[in-house]
Amino acid sequence: MNDQNQIGKDSTSSRRGRGCLLRLGASLASLLGLMLVGYIFEPPAEAADAKTYPPPGELVDVGGHRLHIKCTGNGSPAVVIEAGLGDWSTSWGFVQAEVAKTTRVCTYDRAGMGWSEAGPLPRDAAQFAKELYTLLQNANVPGPYVMVGHSLGGLGVRVFVHDYSSEVSGVVLIESMNPKQLPQSPTGVRSQPNPQSRYYSVLTGLARFGVVRVLARPVTRMSSSSIIPDEKAYYSRFVRVQSMQAAMGESQGLPASGEEAAAVKTFGDLPLIVLTGRLHTDPPNWQTWQTELLQLSSNSQQLFAEKSEHNIQIEEPDAAVAAIIQMVEQVRQTVRK
Repeated sequence: MNDQNQIGKDSTSSRRGRGCLLRLGASLASLLGLMLVGYIFEPPAEAADAKTYPPPGELVDVGGHRLHIKCTGNGSPAVVIEAGLGDWSTSWGFVQAEVAKTTRVCTYDRAGMGWSEAGPLPRDAAQFAKELYTLLQNANVPGPYVMVGHSLGGLGVRVFVHDYSSEVSGVVLIESMNPKQLPQSPTGVRSQPNPQSRYYSVLTGLARFGVVRVLARPVTRMSSSSIIPDEKAYYSRFVRVQSMQAAMGESQGLPASGEEAAAVKTFGDLPLIVLTGRLHTDPPNWQTWQTELLQLSSNSQQLFAEKSEHNIQIEEPDAAVAAIIQMVEQVRQTVRK
């Protein structure tokens, strides 16, 4: 009797096991099917977006690839804005519109971001500065420039000021990275994966299957009340595979960017404004790193965006506008003298 009961239990367990395997197989098949649909759907979706949201500026050749630049307003000095990691011209729309009432202002997209074509490796501060200078020359945007750098863009601006000092009349660093916050890699291993590049590597894979396209809008809208000008155009660029690849390349170049920026010790007496988000306290050393940036110039001052963390151009754009216009007026007063 006991043997018969045991046989019955074994049979029931076997059926349950087979049922679990069948359900697992069905789930995997469904997942693979959805991934295949996403993989097939993503390229034509990106092509449709490109037609629906054409570049608001112009594409200019910088030597083998074209970068997107948008200039508005009139006057001198011209303001040139360098966006942060994974960002481009669109999120600076409000700032650009307001600054354009005072002088000429240009935003652009680094290679692979926004409407720009992908560019050669490495993607580091020296390459950013070189490509930006070529872009300004080929787009017929004469200096001198007030250079504005946000986050990673601050490292590129730092190198630009050093390499093209005669073309720069003032600098505004908005929540700029400080080289001290970046790990210094031994020569030859700069491009080894870091947590940020691994993050973008995962996003690149998800973007290929349309997952980023499906999730990006709902997640962002639930987590942020910030203002992004031209929201639909912004997300049409954000969800692309190329955008994730470009951000991954910039992440891999972070150690090199940090070393290149750290080699620039001083701007001399070039006017410098450091604009810091008062609410940005993570990592704990951030406020100290911001204050240290003042040492780059003997003619520097620090301003604060009282209601902002890192993305001042979105969280408190009026503060970014005020800092930029203050620098423009300061440069103009110097010229008058």
